[in-house]
Order: sequence, then C-alpha cells, then structure tokens
Amino acid sequence: MARSILAFFCLAAVTQACVVDSTAPDVGALIAGQCDNADSDPDVDIRFDRDILPILSRDGENEPGCAECHFPQSNSPAGFEVTGLNLSSYQTLIRGGANSSGNIVVAGDPCASILWQKLGPAPPFGSRMPLSGPPFLSEDDRLLIHDWIAEGARDN
Repeated sequence: MARSILAFFCLAAVTQACVVDSTAPDVGALIAGQCDNADSDPDVDIRFDRDILPILSRDGENEPGCAECHFPQSNSPAGFEVTGLNLSSYQTLIRGGANSSGNIVVAGDPCASILWQKLGPAPPFGSRMPLSGPPFLSEDDRLLIHDWIAEGARDN
C-alpha cells in the first residue's frame, strides 16, 4: 500500500512538472540586466547645456521631447503638474519630482537613473516617455542622455 501511495505521488509530481513546463508562456529573452553604465564614447564630452537641454526643450511638435509636459511654462504642463518634475533647467531636473526625487539622475549610473529608464522601451513603472510617443526619442538622443549620466551628469 505504501508503495502505491509513493508511486502515485511521484507520478503526480512528474506530471505536474510537465504541465507547468508545457504551459509556460513564451515571453522571450529577459531584458533585465542588459543596461550598461559605461560611457559609449569616453573621448566625447557630453554637455548639459549644449547636448541635453536641447533634447529636453523640444515640445514634441517636430521632434519628440519633454517640454510639452515637463516645462511649467508650456501650454499643457500635465507632467509637471501631476509629478512636479520640471525638466527646464539642470537644477530642477536634478531635484526630480514627487516620485523620482534623488533617483531621477544618479550621477555615473544611468541604469539606476529614472530619467534613463523612462526613456527606454521597457520602463520599470508607468509609461514610456514622452507620453505622446511614438515617436520616442531617437537612439542617438537616448545615447547622449545615457552618456551624460555615465560621465557624472555634470552641470556644464
């Protein structure tokens, strides 16, 4: 009798393992851990005033940008009003918003920076930015922001 019960439980465990494996969804390769904090081109110095602020200052009319929602002086600053995130200057960007505060930009660590995360195809929370996208920021624009953060996110 004990052997019969043991055989039943072993068969049930094997069957359950097969069922779990065969019904697992095919969700593709993991994307977590693919972020690289390294500056893609250490010989090129990224400047906030010359390279980053112009990207953030776009209103989305001709090219994707952030000003439409995250500049308080825009016509419809919903992102600023809801989150308090003001991207119109270095000082207000670094301050962050209600949800991002000190993690909006983590100097030297783009992968931990909410700004970088929210611009990518799979943000860890909420929607990808800009909310009006697609189109979203180009890979070149995203790379500039990544490298600026990797270089220390300086006010230069």
